[in-house]
Amino acid sequence: MAYTAKITVTLRQSILDVQGKAVEHALLNLGYGSVGSARIGKYIEVLINEVERGEAERICNEICLKLLSNPVMENYSFELEQVN
Repeated sequence: MAYTAKITVTLRQSILDVQGKAVEHALLNLGYGSVGSARIGKYIEVLINEVERGEAERICNEICLKLLSNPVMENYSFELEQVN
């Protein structure tokens, strides 16, 4: 059995998102005045070959903390989907 981890990594709210600001400015210049703000993040999918859901969650948390995100500047969240 395995799980697909669908991971989203975003900058913390207190960190200036320069890319998000550029997108926000571009959208306003294109006439989308109703856009209030934009933030940019990363989306990653990882296949975790584990039988136990709890173990797959533990592994996912570890790889997010050690490799996929910078805990000082970024938040992450994930969903696990069981794959047969």
